[in-house]
Amino acid sequence: MKNRKVPLRKCIVTNEMKPKKELIRIVRSPEGEVSLDLSGKKNGRGAYITNGKEYFELAKKKDILSKQLQISVSPETYDQLELEREQGAKS
Repeated sequence: MKNRKVPLRKCIVTNEMKPKKELIRIVRSPEGEVSLDLSGKKNGRGAYITNGKEYFELAKKKDILSKQLQISVSPETYDQLELEREQGAKS
C-alpha cells in the first residue's frame, strides 16, 4: 500500500509547519466577515492557527489576523473566535 502524503500548513503564530488536522482555519469571506472554518472548505482568504488557547491569545496580543487576512480584526472578534473554538472542541 502507498502511504498518503499528509498536507502541511504553517501556523501564523508560531510559523511552524504542522499537519492540517492539528490547525484551525480562520477565514475572511468575500464580504469581509471573519469566522472560524472547522470544515476547512469555506470560501475566502484563510489563515491557520494551532489549536490552543495560548495561540489565540498571542494572535490577539500581536494582532496577527489583521495582517494575515488583510482586514481590521477587532479584539471582540478575537474573543468570538476563541469562544467558537472552545465550543467546537467540545462537540
